Amino acid sequence: MTGFLAVAAVASYAQTFNKAKLDSLFTNLEQHDKYMGSICMMQDGQVIYNRAIGYADLTSSKKANTNTKYRIGSVSKTFTAVLTLKAVEEKKLALQQTLDQFFPQIPHAQRITIEQLLNHHSGVYDFTKDDAYLSYLTENKPEKEMIAIIANSKPAFEPGTKSDYSNSNYVLLSYILEKVYRQPYGTILQTKIVKPLRLVDTYFGSKTDLSKNESYSYKFRSSWTKEEETHVSIPMGAGGIVSTPKDLNTFIVALMNGQLLTPASLNLMKAMKDDFGLGMVEVKIKGHEAFGHNGRIDGFHSNLWYFPGGKLSIALISNGYVYPSEAVLHAALSCFYNEPFMVPTFAKVAVTEGDLDAYVGKYASKQIPITIDITKKEGRLVAQASGQPALLLDATAQNVFTFERAGIIMEFTAEKKEMLLKQGGREFLFTKE
Repeated sequence: MTGFLAVAAVASYAQTFNKAKLDSLFTNLEQHDKYMGSICMMQDGQVIYNRAIGYADLTSSKKANTNTKYRIGSVSKTFTAVLTLKAVEEKKLALQQTLDQFFPQIPHAQRITIEQLLNHHSGVYDFTKDDAYLSYLTENKPEKEMIAIIANSKPAFEPGTKSDYSNSNYVLLSYILEKVYRQPYGTILQTKIVKPLRLVDTYFGSKTDLSKNESYSYKFRSSWTKEEETHVSIPMGAGGIVSTPKDLNTFIVALMNGQLLTPASLNLMKAMKDDFGLGMVEVKIKGHEAFGHNGRIDGFHSNLWYFPGGKLSIALISNGYVYPSEAVLHAALSCFYNEPFMVPTFAKVAVTEGDLDAYVGKYASKQIPITIDITKKEGRLVAQASGQPALLLDATAQNVFTFERAGIIMEFTAEKKEMLLKQGGREFLFTKE
């Protein structure tokens, strides 16, 4: 991301869910061409909100709907972790089994366990960090070539000594699953998860097919431009699954309710070690505990989170955004808990040079250890936090400036020499030095 940084209770949340305000956000995003994608929210396994905006294909003006399928990127890892733990339950694998039994050519394979692949403690270097990755991401890469790419990379660290997120771990797990089940990854996914849960729009992907109600992805560069498609043979179970927000909700609710794994296996998934569980993470979003994963692939950005406190699950997939998905997610949570949030207007106002001069200066906060330099450039304010790139701000009111891509809002009170920074559902008060 660019820039700075009980039954009765459940029933009450459903009664206070501010659907109208969430509708107004999505209507506003669509009218101003700031976001494309789909969201589904479930409470206690029941859909309470489901909406899609934007286009699956801009060339043909094909609109997206709530059944449109998107690539989900690294949310695929949660599926792959479930498949791996099912293999463990079926005695086809063991968590302490070492990688050399499958791929001895990987550095340190004799000391890397299945569990370390699952929780990113293997030290296997992430091939997507190599510059060369961009040169082949659209090409079909069979197992032999992918293993050679991973094996030829220098390890990031000694196995088990620390953690570092690596897509390579889940590519390796995908191939291991194919070996122990003697089936393609997509078949295993269908047999072990999709069919038992009766998911209708989830499968291992291939080249995007609009006739199947699949979506392309886009990035905004003065206008929307279609992104290249990563060949799914490269990410495999690290990022190659296609789904809908509704199916993703069904999946995570079933997982958390014990329909896919034993309680012991589920507890292993949820046990964090150096911030990583097995195929999921535990986070706090606007102060609410959640388990799940997010993901990016091409121009897609996905989020899948389960909030135990409200028995709430939210799946959000974007295939193109200017307004950040994190801000949409926070807005959805605010509406569910009936907490205040401001629907962006995206209106830009003219501000005089004299007004801008009143805001220029260096700002510091007692809440977070950064300073922000506010300067002027060609009649606009520029904000630069310590150690970060400069951001060109838009004026949405005489004293309010935004940077949409990171969901940043700055409200200045010149007479008090103060600036209130709002981002990610949090507020930080800064004072001009």
